Amino acid sequence: MAIRDWQTVLALHETHQNMQALFFVHLVIEKLLKAYFVKDNLENTPPVTHNLEGLYNQSNLELDPELIERLSIINGWNIEGRYQDYKDKFYKLCTDEYVKEKILEANELMTCLLQDLP
Repeated sequence: MAIRDWQTVLALHETHQNMQALFFVHLVIEKLLKAYFVKDNLENTPPVTHNLEGLYNQSNLELDPELIERLSIINGWNIEGRYQDYKDKFYKLCTDEYVKEKILEANELMTCLLQDLP
């Protein structure tokens, strides 16, 4: 599902639906981290959370500090439950240039996460 959702990220960005593209980036990374949770924990049911840093901390993953910092940034892109004023500020931030840069950074993180999954 994460790979399919990544295709959605690219399609949304291509059509300039940038805020939604970054929301889907969050979904992709969340699904991959939950896959690691299942892989690394005896209780194979991942927690009901959208907190990427929390999921990372509950796995045996060892990412470079720069990639861990990206988790914090991507965490802010989970806009589903946010108030409208936050969404409005986030929308203004989501220029084509900004989103293109962040998608490239997220792609590097996703590639790293995919390396050790079966």
